[in-house]
Amino acid sequence: MLNVMLLSHTPQPEKKIAVAARLCYSKLTVSQLNEKLDDDTIKRLLQAVIERGHHSVLEHAIFTFGIDGVSRVCTHQLVRHRVASFAQQSQRYVKMKGELDYYTPVLIKRHEKANAIYEDIMKKTKEAYDKMLELGIDKEDARYALPSSTASNIIVTMNVRELFHFLELRMCQRAQDEIRIIAYKMYNILKEVCPIIFQYAGPTCKTSGICKDEVEECVFYKKYCKR
Repeated sequence: MLNVMLLSHTPQPEKKIAVAARLCYSKLTVSQLNEKLDDDTIKRLLQAVIERGHHSVLEHAIFTFGIDGVSRVCTHQLVRHRVASFAQQSQRYVKMKGELDYYTPVLIKRHEKANAIYEDIMKKTKEAYDKMLELGIDKEDARYALPSSTASNIIVTMNVRELFHFLELRMCQRAQDEIRIIAYKMYNILKEVCPIIFQYAGPTCKTSGICKDEVEECVFYKKYCKR
């Protein structure tokens, strides 16, 4: 089952970003700014950072997420975000025991006949994998028989600037359902930790009023782009 959890983050991330933002234009030392900034000043600074595009200071706050039950298809999409760090469960060293854990796309799950075909393929694939292991084939070779939908576990670390970029691309209705679900789960967590900053996050239609695909039937396009 797809699960997203926050493992760790920079302590007081919004304050750290605010201190970095003010430091660029202040004669005060870092320690003085860290002591002086109150909640109202922090909120005002963070709003200015986003609205004026001073996004480099967002890189000073880091978040690490654990994602369980994610398909290999999706992790291939995740690791394309290059300003990030990843650690993923290895099929070379980890034996896929018991029933195969895999992800089923929403549209396949909704289609009774297609879902039956899909589940049959998953079952036969796992049987083939197990049989090769019984024949003495190493895990690193037998894994080639496993489908891209096979569930894996991954740890993802990104700074806030990259998280904004990730959410712009992956919260979009044009993103595939699995990674979009992950993006929304991450977004909901991030809003709890950094409510001031992440109120500005979302798909590009929200952040810039632009839809690169111009999908007019999308509800977000109508909300943010039709003005």
